[in-house]
Amino acid sequence: MRKVMLIFLLLAVVVCLCSCGAKQAAKTTAGGQTQVHVAFVTNNVSDFWKIAQAGVAAGEKDFNAKCDVRMPTGGTAAEQKVILEDLATKGVSGAAISPVNPDSQTDVLDKAGEKLNLICMDSDAPKSKRLCYVGTSNIDAGKIAGQQILKAIPNGGKIMIFVGTLDAQNAADRYKGIQEVLKGNSKYQILGVMTDNADHTKARANVEDTLVKHPDVACLVGLWSYNGPAIVNAVKAANKVGKVKIVCFDEQDDTLKGVKDGSIDSTVVQKPYEFGYNSVKVLAALARGDKKAIPANKMIDTGVRVIDKTNVDSFTAELKKMTGK
Repeated sequence: MRKVMLIFLLLAVVVCLCSCGAKQAAKTTAGGQTQVHVAFVTNNVSDFWKIAQAGVAAGEKDFNAKCDVRMPTGGTAAEQKVILEDLATKGVSGAAISPVNPDSQTDVLDKAGEKLNLICMDSDAPKSKRLCYVGTSNIDAGKIAGQQILKAIPNGGKIMIFVGTLDAQNAADRYKGIQEVLKGNSKYQILGVMTDNADHTKARANVEDTLVKHPDVACLVGLWSYNGPAIVNAVKAANKVGKVKIVCFDEQDDTLKGVKDGSIDSTVVQKPYEFGYNSVKVLAALARGDKKAIPANKMIDTGVRVIDKTNVDSFTAELKKMTGK
C-alpha cells in the first residue's frame, strides 16, 4: 500500500513540474516566437537618434525583440569597436550600426559579422561583409540638397559645407550629390568642407569662423543633424538672417524652428524612425533564420523629403505623433 501511495505522489510531482514548465515556455514564446536580443549602434549622440529610438521601440513590440540602443558619446570608431565587442560577448543575435569611418572599420565590422548578424543603417560600409543597409540613398539625398541650394541662391554665390567628418559614407555621398548638381555652373563656388568630429561646440565655431573670414558667403549647408542648429544659431547671433541662406539635413527642434521662422530655407529630412523600425525587423527575422528579410540589392531605401515653410507645421505635427512628444 505504501508503495502504491509513493508511486502516486511521484506522478503528482512529475505532472506539477511539467505544468510549470509549460507555463514558463508560454512566457518565453509569446505569439509563438521566442524573444530575440538585438542592438542598434549610432555614430554619435544627437536628437536625431531619439526619433530612431521611437522606431526601435515600435519594432520591439511588433517583432517580439529586445533591442539595446548604444550611442558612442565621442562619436569615434574606437568607441564603436568596443561596443561591438561588448555586444558579441553579451550574445546578441545581431546589430545595426552607423559606421563612423567605414573604410577604416572594415576589419572590425567583418569580425563582428562572424559572431552576429551585422547590418548597416544611416551610413553604409559597402566594402565590409555587412548583410544589408537600411537608410537613405545619400547620393540622391545630396542631389536633392543641391537642388535646394539652387533654389535658395538662384543668382549663385559662395557656399560653405559643414559636417562631422567626410570619412563617414553618408557624409561623403551627400557631398558628392551636391557636387554633381552644382558642377559645371560657374555661378556657384564651394569654398570647402569644415568638419567638427561630432563636437557640437566646434560645429558652431566653424560657422562663426566662416562668417568672419567669408563675409560674402551666400549659403551655408549642414550635412549632419546637429549642423542645422549650429548654423542657424550662429547666423542669428551675427544678425545675418536672410543675408545668408541655409540648407541643411534632418529635423532637430532648432532646425524646424528655423524653417518656420524663415531663417532656414529648407531641410532635407530622412526617416530615422524607419531606420530603427526596419533595423529591428530585419535583425529579428535573421535571428529566426529568415534570410528573405534581406532584399536582393541588399538595401532598404527609407527615402527623404524636403521640409520648408509650406509644410513645416504639418511635418512637426506628424513628428510629435510619431515620437509621442
